[in-house]
Amino acid sequence: MTVAAGRPRLLLPGLVPRETGLETYWVRPGGVTAVRLSAGDRLTVIDRAGRQSAELSVFGSAGHGGAALGVRVDAPANAIRSLAAGGTGEGRAAILTALASYGLDPGEAKAIRLFGDSSPQGARETFVAQEATGVLVAAPARPMNVLDEVANPPSDLLVEVLRASPRGDERPELPEPLAEPVADLRIDAATALAYQVKAGQYIQVIDVAGRQCSDFLAFHAHRLDEGVERGLDSTTTRYFMGRAYPRPGLFGKFYDQDAQPLVEIVRDTVGRHDTFGLACNPKYYEDLGYPGHVNCTENFNEQLKGYGVAARKGWPALNLFYNTAFDEENLLVFDESWSRPGDYVLMRAMTDLVCASSACPDDIDPSNAWVPTDIHVRVYDAKRKFSMAIARRVTPESEMKLTKQTAFHPRTSELTRQFTEYRGYWLPTSFHNHGIQDEYWACRERAAVMDLSPLRKFEVLGPDAEALLQACVTRNIRKLSHGQVVYSAMCNETGGMIDDCTVFRLGDTNFRFVGGDPYDGVWLREQAARLGLDRVWVKDSTDQLHNIAVQGPASRDILREIIWMPPTQPGFTDLTWFRFGIGRIGGHDGIPLVVSRTGYTGELGYELWVHPRDAGVLWDAVWEAGRPHGMLPLGLDALDVLRIESGLVFAGYDFSDQTDPYEAGIGFTVPLKTKEDDFVGREALVSRKAHPQRTLVGLELAGNEPAGHGDCVHVGRSQVGVITSATRSPILRKNIALCRIAVQHAGYGTEVEVGKLDGHRKRIPAQVVRFPFYDPEKLRPRS
Repeated sequence: MTVAAGRPRLLLPGLVPRETGLETYWVRPGGVTAVRLSAGDRLTVIDRAGRQSAELSVFGSAGHGGAALGVRVDAPANAIRSLAAGGTGEGRAAILTALASYGLDPGEAKAIRLFGDSSPQGARETFVAQEATGVLVAAPARPMNVLDEVANPPSDLLVEVLRASPRGDERPELPEPLAEPVADLRIDAATALAYQVKAGQYIQVIDVAGRQCSDFLAFHAHRLDEGVERGLDSTTTRYFMGRAYPRPGLFGKFYDQDAQPLVEIVRDTVGRHDTFGLACNPKYYEDLGYPGHVNCTENFNEQLKGYGVAARKGWPALNLFYNTAFDEENLLVFDESWSRPGDYVLMRAMTDLVCASSACPDDIDPSNAWVPTDIHVRVYDAKRKFSMAIARRVTPESEMKLTKQTAFHPRTSELTRQFTEYRGYWLPTSFHNHGIQDEYWACRERAAVMDLSPLRKFEVLGPDAEALLQACVTRNIRKLSHGQVVYSAMCNETGGMIDDCTVFRLGDTNFRFVGGDPYDGVWLREQAARLGLDRVWVKDSTDQLHNIAVQGPASRDILREIIWMPPTQPGFTDLTWFRFGIGRIGGHDGIPLVVSRTGYTGELGYELWVHPRDAGVLWDAVWEAGRPHGMLPLGLDALDVLRIESGLVFAGYDFSDQTDPYEAGIGFTVPLKTKEDDFVGREALVSRKAHPQRTLVGLELAGNEPAGHGDCVHVGRSQVGVITSATRSPILRKNIALCRIAVQHAGYGTEVEVGKLDGHRKRIPAQVVRFPFYDPEKLRPRS
């Protein structure tokens, strides 16, 4: 992008490269990425998190000796050879095809080794191509063992290619097909295309260049044969799904007027669309002074007339990649799309369909960023299976990651189909034949087991590990003993909470940071760089440690039967609150695990952490041991009731980066008097504590109507607070809520009103009370 000298450039992560001719590629742990280079191209491999080895293989006209990059390649390319031997690494077929194109045997592949166990975060190696060549970059990976003295979970690599001759305005490359397509359709900018899809087949609509609207229509093919037109219907869909637009998961179907499902959303890498707004039409352009402008409606009419579909003046469509919203004045507004090059929506046909897709021609407003581009459609066979997924990015520059199943999913999916997407994973909301009430009472009276694997785990390692954590979290990490866990806040410079977390001390230089947000690791690495701490590594171990929690009065009795602790560790029954040990299941030769006396329910309980390969064994052992005690599985819905009763805060509800720990009700995590060392946000927190504006309180509501997150709280006409979390407490038989309120109204016994509707037409009387509501002295988890 060319800009005037001295004029700042728009920040468009994922759309405009930082430098002309710069391309970026990701190499995931255990994966291999292929890149083709021309003479003069500069290739840089970056070890983003540190301590991750890399293998670089070169394949050119001179063979695979490395001359094309001016290096000597003489070590075995173990990652590539593993793929050739039948491994399951990502992109296996594409890598083997690339090797075959050079006539090379992958079983004989060689590489140059880069980085290693001591490479710092951000380490990089740069090479310049002497001639046209192919390069394979691999990130070898081995599972992390919970017994490893120094844990080093595998991490990804970043590959940057700076082209000597930028490719210019060539068409962006399409992403690799998800499988072998049965149809591969290009829809040129400002056109539309009709096509047929059989029941069970998958439809992938791809935004080729990014920020391009694509309207989608679907009609029941058999009804069209009968002369009856039945297509996507907004009212029916929204009524049954309860959403403005369905998304992957339980509520992901689109219906016709006869309440018959036509398509199901399987994957969505964008997450922001408009649903059933009109496809652009002649009147829209005419009213803006552009008569005769090409439009999606007329393009659809032309494409569909051969199927007996009557022409319309405007087609209500599923507007993929189109960014609209209603503002606070209920005005319909729109802006540039959120989609990036290669983003897609994957749907499954629920019956035989006649479909139509467009590449919207709108070039007079932001809907296509003023430059209409192409859309691509691929159709896949019904025999293929694709995981349900939503895409997330930790930062705008990060690679896209699709929703995953946890290692416990094979067990929990036998007990329920009620799953929701939670921070990049599918977790059960409730379990069949039980439900919220049964699961709740099991935890309060007996025991419950839940999957909490989406918690983000980061290994913080090295001589500077303690110094980094001391500078980044509010608690005094220097006082943390081996085998101890501490609950803390992590704040930014203004005192706003980035996250709450627990920190485990595994050794003098080994810590495990457990939070809820994948951004936590990015922040920790940024602070290490800012502070000049070059002897610390922050490695994401989330995919190497999955965990369940066993909570409830019977949890100790259940687990004492199956957990063996070596003599070097405290006995299982000797573990006190916020302590952990490393043991095994069953005996000295059982699977290894970390067991911590922590939880999120306000009950006596434990969390058990294992490598994903051992998850099934752990679940089975706990499940069998828990049966005689009446243990039940616990879903997210019941967990929410438990944690609100116990006054435990939740990110995005009870705190955010606009909320300090005092306002979030966890001021006890900020020991300003006893922690002498400086930490991020300390100065702001000193000021905020001295001049508080808001605080978190408990409310008890009159009557049987509950409050909801975001409800306003009033004294008279003035709003003085907002509900952050609320529930009906089964054990207290009351409606309760957590409320962030002005300190002037935070005293126990203060009478307030919770506003419903517009906040004035309906009010629920409430009173400020002590919280935690349940077991305020926390005697039960300490027991």
